[in-house]
Amino acid sequence: MLESRAMTEQIVKPARGLVGTARLPGDKSISHRLAILGALAEGATTLENYSTGDDCRRTLDCLAALGVSLKVTDDDRAGRRVRLEGCGLGGLQAPAGELEAGNSGSTLRMLAGVLAAHPFESVLAGDTSLNQRPMRRVMEPLRQMGATLTARDGEYPPLRIRGGPLQPIEYALPVASAQVKTAILLAGLHAPGATIVEEPLRTRDHTEIALEQFGASLERERRRITVYGRPRLRGKTFHIPNDLSAAAFLLVAALLLPESNLVLPAVGLNPTRTALLDFLAGQGAGIKILDVEEAEGELRGNLHVRGGARLKGGAIEGALTVALIDEVPALAVLGTQSEEGLRLRDAAELRVKESDRLGALAENLRRLGATVREYPDGLDIAGRQPLKGAELDSFGDHRLAMALAVAGLVATGETLIRNADCVEISFPGFFEMLDALRG
Repeated sequence: MLESRAMTEQIVKPARGLVGTARLPGDKSISHRLAILGALAEGATTLENYSTGDDCRRTLDCLAALGVSLKVTDDDRAGRRVRLEGCGLGGLQAPAGELEAGNSGSTLRMLAGVLAAHPFESVLAGDTSLNQRPMRRVMEPLRQMGATLTARDGEYPPLRIRGGPLQPIEYALPVASAQVKTAILLAGLHAPGATIVEEPLRTRDHTEIALEQFGASLERERRRITVYGRPRLRGKTFHIPNDLSAAAFLLVAALLLPESNLVLPAVGLNPTRTALLDFLAGQGAGIKILDVEEAEGELRGNLHVRGGARLKGGAIEGALTVALIDEVPALAVLGTQSEEGLRLRDAAELRVKESDRLGALAENLRRLGATVREYPDGLDIAGRQPLKGAELDSFGDHRLAMALAVAGLVATGETLIRNADCVEISFPGFFEMLDALRG
């Protein structure tokens, strides 16, 4: 069972399996993008199954502060519904104070692209963690388009933006980033002519799909995306799939526990996100994908996973690292139980996430008794390692907290996770769900 000792601590005890059907939160990445584009569209936009995580609530709060009329309702069966009355391109209003993004880098970076085109000054701020994350990558292209952006020490939030008329640019991303790509495309909506973004590696394409759904003129050729400015975006209704990145933790836990028989319904299966399922299939995982369908440009389907398979292990590097960047914490735990362990490279980006995820993963896995070698851009994790319950620390990182819970399920003895309440950022009710699914 799981035991809550205090608001910020969770005790996790070993389990034999996860059994049943788990309702996941709506996709976090899609929720952010649809809310922002709904605010820029004309007419009403309704978002069914909007993410219940704190990050996505921050985006709604910021939009409301910018003059967007919206209503949020919750239903036990249908999930969270958001209805926005769009302001049209350029129609946002100057906020009365700072826009608080909390822990959400997505909120800050994407809204920076929108605010760069509005003729007023705004300030985007975050919590202690977000205010330590560099923003130079998003500031530079927006400056090239004509906006004025300043930040603490030249790159850290709070981010002060003086927007105005923008010019289109052609920009080659120095590092693959779906968030920076999105910021440029959102800014490009407001600029005359064609704004072009070229990616070094393919990243998730939820923004491109959403732009097309709202009626923007868009061209895609391999890793080159062109958006034509000043379209008339039209509000509509979207049914958001469940979050595959949130599913990763339950998938890995179920695979590692021998008596698991778990169903995850209506999970997003966007091809730019399913590298996780491909990787797990290559490990020998028993996962079936059923009832695949498409709605508003996004694929979804039911995942059925059984435990007990012998998992191979292997390497994550290069383009695969980019595709699996959010799933690394869960896969690091899987590596400790696989035959060959896990070799992770090209993941230096993880050092500037909600925590230094590489350092934090290495430290916590060692506390559990695992052998881990740490590198500037990765980890080597030995396989077939028994884990022993210990006192762990999430360092306020939601994905790390959930990965450590998975480790606690396969460890012997009790595992205490400090700062565990951070899971509310992306997966409210995560620990309660684990408890309900224990076989």
